[in-house]
Amino acid sequence: MAEGLGDGFFLFSSRRGLIIVVIMRILIYGAGSVGLGIASCLLKSGADIDIIARENTVVALRTHGLFRRGIFDDFEAPPAAFGAYTSLNWIQDTQYDYILVCTKSFDSLGAAQDLSEHAPLFSKNAKIVLFQNGWGNADKFSSFFSTDRIYNARVITGFVRPRPNEVEITVHADSVHIGSLFGCDLSCMAGLCELISGGGIACELTETIEKDLWAKMLYNCALNPLGAIFDVPYGRLAESEFTRVIMDSIIKEVFAVMVASGYNTHWLKPTDFVKVFYDRLVPDTAEHKSSTLQDILAEKPTEIDALNGAVISLAAQHQIAVPCNQAVYNLVKFLESGTR
Repeated sequence: MAEGLGDGFFLFSSRRGLIIVVIMRILIYGAGSVGLGIASCLLKSGADIDIIARENTVVALRTHGLFRRGIFDDFEAPPAAFGAYTSLNWIQDTQYDYILVCTKSFDSLGAAQDLSEHAPLFSKNAKIVLFQNGWGNADKFSSFFSTDRIYNARVITGFVRPRPNEVEITVHADSVHIGSLFGCDLSCMAGLCELISGGGIACELTETIEKDLWAKMLYNCALNPLGAIFDVPYGRLAESEFTRVIMDSIIKEVFAVMVASGYNTHWLKPTDFVKVFYDRLVPDTAEHKSSTLQDILAEKPTEIDALNGAVISLAAQHQIAVPCNQAVYNLVKFLESGTR
């Protein structure tokens, strides 16, 4: 049994009744807005972490440290509080207990391969936790790692990154949920959840991560592309009868594909989800602008392929028509191509 002591230390009781103090080492792979947001929580709890990021981010982190602003407590971590690297090749004599993958979904395959080629960095029981949008990321990692090492996190907190080493938390709809799509034991995640919670964002274990991830798919597929197409926050989309009609249709199509593919979520019918969507989920995140829009404005690739694109791929397997998902997917691809 594990008991948190703060500062990244945990007590474990052994079979002989001895108390063993263990320091957990954590790697954040990908330092976009989500990666920096989760890193800020871990650092505030005193965890021992390293961050893999692009060169400009690494330079900023090493020079100025990490800053968190927004709806939760502000927090600053000096450069000496963590390590920052552009490549796993620069890390030596370290073994991590957790690898938190916070890359964009289109980088999943490359991240999985890169991590698999650096096996000495993993402790014997190291776990990989995917803090990513969309559906299908776990399958890509399972091509390189045994499924008992792979866990998923569902995050519906809004992050933006105004500077390479700064993250702002703009909205928050629910706690982070961590679970396994492969039915693995969750007790090994308890310490990580406690560290994230201690850093300001509530984090919980769940036996129903598949349901959580598909609930987020329903939410993201309806809001992300339209928010990007019209350059508006989520609340504006819910205010208009015209965009509500489109979102209702997207949700209905995603639900049909989910069921046909053998997956499920917390609601039995799309109408049940729609009520929660408009009554609670959108109001809680009304001021947030989608990550898809942020990517387009920054002239970066979007994650549309892991969102509506994943729905379209599954729909083709089951010969289900998804015209609304196809339409918004095509429009985002148009914007993404730089012809905006």
